Amino acid sequence: MSGRATGLCASRAIRAVRNRVAASRRAGGLFGQPVRIGALDPPRTAVSRPFSNVLLATQGTSFDAGAERVAIDLAARLGIGLRVVLPVVSNPEYESMAPLLGDRSVAEAASWLDALREAARAKGVELTGAVRPGAELSREIVAEALERGADLLVMRRRGRRSYLANLLFGQMVRAATGHAPCDVLIVPQESDLWSHCIVLATDGSPHARRAADLAASIGVAFGLPLRVVSAALRQDADAEAAAHVERALAAISAAGAHATGRVVDGRPEEAILRCAREIGADLIVLGRRGMNRAARALVGSTTEKVAGQASGPVLIVRAE
Repeated sequence: MSGRATGLCASRAIRAVRNRVAASRRAGGLFGQPVRIGALDPPRTAVSRPFSNVLLATQGTSFDAGAERVAIDLAARLGIGLRVVLPVVSNPEYESMAPLLGDRSVAEAASWLDALREAARAKGVELTGAVRPGAELSREIVAEALERGADLLVMRRRGRRSYLANLLFGQMVRAATGHAPCDVLIVPQESDLWSHCIVLATDGSPHARRAADLAASIGVAFGLPLRVVSAALRQDADAEAAAHVERALAAISAAGAHATGRVVDGRPEEAILRCAREIGADLIVLGRRGMNRAARALVGSTTEKVAGQASGPVLIVRAE
């Protein structure tokens, strides 16, 4: 039964990729007519690059459109190449009975890779990629990130809704995020590259301090202002939260970026999302706590709740 279910899922994925390739070609490009915005201008200096080795993970579905668009535009803005991994479900037991299905899945993924390559070339980005068959898609994504030494992994937020629709992330994305050896950018389906302002969430921890440094680097590279926010669940925690904000503001100022800060009452995820909505931020940056091998997950965490509900991209910065 499991083999048949996997085969049906693969067939749907094949049809989705085929339809998307055909639609993009009819439209004259992967994303239609290119839109020129200031955020895509060439970087002023090499120092302004917050990332140098970006990996995009995609299955070529409509749910991946935002991640694909943002990854290509980010590479164009930074003047770097882009690596792509397309994980494909491989079920040896089922494929032994239907070998053409596995071959077709790989062929369809390769076709989408060609379409991505064309879209990237149109924006001056050199794109390379690989199709990786495997039993667990998240493992193939993490393996590619490790092998390539990626410093940023870009992924969609979720795929097709199912009986797991209550999850903020899709299973593949959730597992890959929890095990990724680098920072992770989670991108909703309709998102574009940031061009307005950045929200940095901080709680004063070591992983939050690294997030402040990276957010400052992005602010300098894109010429964008930052808003630092720290949540205080209790009234007596205001002073501590204010100290977190002040330390982050000092680090950002030292990096040459412009920032303001505030303490917000309430639960962290609610405070962060509310602040982003109020100022129209189109990028949220926050840290990910270090996790041991037995607890590499984001279930119930502030990070997952923010990334699962934000209207724009969320950068999850790993602990050192």
